Amino acid sequence: NSTEVSYGFGQLGSGYLDDTGALTPPTGKVIVAIQVIAAAKFTTLTADTAQGNDAAFIGTAAQVAGNGANSEAIASGDSFAKGITLYGRWTACTLASGTVVVYYGE
Repeated sequence: NSTEVSYGFGQLGSGYLDDTGALTPPTGKVIVAIQVIAAAKFTTLTADTAQGNDAAFIGTAAQVAGNGANSEAIASGDSFAKGITLYGRWTACTLASGTVVVYYGE
């Protein structure tokens, strides 16, 4: 078992969000996966930008070159269906509706 793989795939804890409050990971961690439990819409999904544009992640802010040509920001009306899992690196998320479980990594 590689600890590098474990740390990158949510083996450092999780959080549950079913309201409109902001969820932020514990100090030193980021959200690395978001599992949708009930159809979810995001008010904010803040991509981790610590790695610069070489590694860019979807979110609610304007997309950057590293997201690829024509990549669009997640809009407040965009709904993610139950059962979907999003992978990336985020520093915070806020729901407009729905329920999610977030998994932490380094």
